[in-house]
Amino acid sequence: MGAALHVAVVTETWPPEVNGVAMTLGRMVQGLLARGHRVSLTRPRQIGEAAPTAGSPATTLVRGLPIPGYAGLRFGLPAPRLFRRQWRADRPDVVQVVTEGPLGASAIAAARELDIPVVSEFHTNFHAYSRHYGFGWLEGIVATHLRRLHNRSAMTLVPSHQLGTDLMRRGYRGIRVVARGVDTALFNPARRNPTLRKAWNVGDDDLVVAHVGRLAPEKNLPLLLATFAAIRGYAPSARLLLVGDGPSRRQLEKRHPEHIFAGMRHDEDLAAHYASADLFLFPSMTETYGNVTLEALASGLPVVAYRMAAAAELIRHGDNGILADPGASDQFVRAALDLVTRPGVRQRAAEAAPRSVAALDWERIHDRLVDALREAIGRPALPAANEPTYRFLPD
Repeated sequence: MGAALHVAVVTETWPPEVNGVAMTLGRMVQGLLARGHRVSLTRPRQIGEAAPTAGSPATTLVRGLPIPGYAGLRFGLPAPRLFRRQWRADRPDVVQVVTEGPLGASAIAAARELDIPVVSEFHTNFHAYSRHYGFGWLEGIVATHLRRLHNRSAMTLVPSHQLGTDLMRRGYRGIRVVARGVDTALFNPARRNPTLRKAWNVGDDDLVVAHVGRLAPEKNLPLLLATFAAIRGYAPSARLLLVGDGPSRRQLEKRHPEHIFAGMRHDEDLAAHYASADLFLFPSMTETYGNVTLEALASGLPVVAYRMAAAAELIRHGDNGILADPGASDQFVRAALDLVTRPGVRQRAAEAAPRSVAALDWERIHDRLVDALREAIGRPALPAANEPTYRFLPD
């Protein structure tokens, strides 16, 4: 098992903020603590927060500023002096930088100055997001910044093999895969709720098509709407359920009052929304993983998605869902219609979905993270340019 580690985690998002990074990090930190490791956390103060919530790891709050287009989220300002002072007084075994903003960049610089091993994480395709917010001209600059930042750490953790291969081709070094898990006690078909479906004004045999995620330009929502319009041609009583919030929500509600806008949902309520639907559509092309794919499968929903990120590794084409080639919108629509017009195929996929992710428990993922942190402690501060740059951690 090895000696207990002191892990200094630096992040710009943390529960109860609602996003895949915060959710995953919260789980990972709890896994480290449960294994007897010590975690010190540095992050921006959240809006309206007076002090860290009870049960959190030892936490240092720093100043932050709002992230444009991401209501409720903040990026941390650089804090190199704080990191140097803290880590000289209480030296961690390894620094884990979760986000790539100014706070994370200053943490990497301070750790390298103090010769402390650094592990960085790649969670979000910010370079790809820029084109959806009118800053496409910045895409190359952002991509270069991210590559340089991650290549200053001993290794970069990614959630999927496909992303690891893609980053390697873009010049990233020291890539290691640590996937994500799912709470199958929370997300499972038993959460299906007839009362909830009645509130949506759908009958037992009516089709509910779900999408869970941020309602924002980068999520390819026009394809979601076009696909559902095609579905209505075959299943006129079908309803579209949108769970989540974001900058596009108000406009969508105005244009499509016929759809169900459930807003943000949490815990058992979120699980019930998943399980009470019948089909999951996920047309995003900007995901590094896509936790919602995993949660939908665990909830018993066949998934239609592009062959990217988590979907490429979790969906067995024709078994628990259907995959379309990235960017092939016509394929995506046909895949959804294939499941809609063949109820027997959809039912078999619904039964196969939770079985297909039953082994992805968080305990196994936590062990992989600890293995990666220990590996980083024992390796050079920077991966060599000519070393094998991409490696699977053992199952």
